[in-house]
Amino acid sequence: MTSSAVAAAVEQAHREQWGLVLAATARLTGGDLALAEDATADAFVAALETWAERGIPMKPGAWLTTAARRKALDRLRRESTLQAKLPLLLASGTDAEIAYEFNETALIPDDRLRLIFTCCHPALAVDARIALTLRMVCGLSTADIGRAFLVPEPTMAARLTRAKKKISGAKIPYRIPGTDELPQRLDAVLTVVHLVFTTGHTAAEGDDLVRTDLVATALDVARVLTALLPDEPEVLGLLALLELTDARTPARLDESGHLVLLEQQDRTKWDQVKLTQGTLMFDRALRVLGDRPPGRFVLQAAIAAVHSEARSWDDTDWAAVLSLYDRLRTVWPSPVVDVNRAVAFSFVAGPEAALAWLDVLADDERLANYHYLPAARADMLRRLGRAAEAVAAYDEALAMHPAPAEAEFLVRQRDVLAHPS
Repeated sequence: MTSSAVAAAVEQAHREQWGLVLAATARLTGGDLALAEDATADAFVAALETWAERGIPMKPGAWLTTAARRKALDRLRRESTLQAKLPLLLASGTDAEIAYEFNETALIPDDRLRLIFTCCHPALAVDARIALTLRMVCGLSTADIGRAFLVPEPTMAARLTRAKKKISGAKIPYRIPGTDELPQRLDAVLTVVHLVFTTGHTAAEGDDLVRTDLVATALDVARVLTALLPDEPEVLGLLALLELTDARTPARLDESGHLVLLEQQDRTKWDQVKLTQGTLMFDRALRVLGDRPPGRFVLQAAIAAVHSEARSWDDTDWAAVLSLYDRLRTVWPSPVVDVNRAVAFSFVAGPEAALAWLDVLADDERLANYHYLPAARADMLRRLGRAAEAVAAYDEALAMHPAPAEAEFLVRQRDVLAHPS
């Protein structure tokens, strides 16, 4: 087995199995996330050497989980803490059970949910919950998470360490919360799952537009949550939103690999199975909701549904989209929602009127590094024929370092205006 083949297999396993392996290991360590993370990392390092000698196993996830759990158990024994952990080990299984059957289709949903709910405990700050989930569940590097939060890697490493210590020091239980606790915990979990999806939907690094592993993780967890909470409208709304959004992925790049905006997408390329699944899930959310007011994920799913139902860009019911954004602003005040609302408003009242809204939003410090704001301004200025101002706005957006695929699109749009010939 060549070293390059083994390295590629380990890298793929890291992208696809990290969160699953860590979650199963954390159950053995009683929620000691630092120990579980170290043992999981050691297992991946061991895979590089062992797989080179013995070949890549048929079930890499099973091999890595067994190796990580054994390394965690060895650490517990060395530190003479086995007796303190004995009740947990009896509940999780003994040494023989460490090599349990790893079902790569079922994906051990309970273990992963335990990990997510632990990372999203209300005792942690919101930013810490998100960062910890991206690290523990999705396996993103500390450097990548730091870039997402616009902070240096050492700063993010310190934040993650503090969050793990707080979980350990506060003895936060490694479990899915009971029914009485779910309301105060659920919104944080849904927020993080949505962020994982959006992080994968437009990859911040590399040549690929989408990180399929993150998108798949978010969809898997959302589906598990719907099984756990089948009558919770926001859970159903989130899954509908993810399915409807992911359905457009096949049309987001043209034959040359360039990003294609929704306006120019070939809608016959949209994944019809996912569109159907998302629509059915949205309809189910509405039935469960009844006469109650919708929450933010149901409303976002409604917006996605309007786009999915339109047979073409010109058929889009922009008045309905704008109305839904107005309702979304009341339940989820956010400057990002305001930017999206301004875009919808531009297709109802025209780009000139919408620009006035964007100019007001430009003073919001929370949008200081949000490249979609100047990109939206650039597009509206382009539609108005104000080429020089549009070029400046495109340059402003590019200075905020958008994802590679988005940056390439913005450069093309700018250059068309800057060099009409």
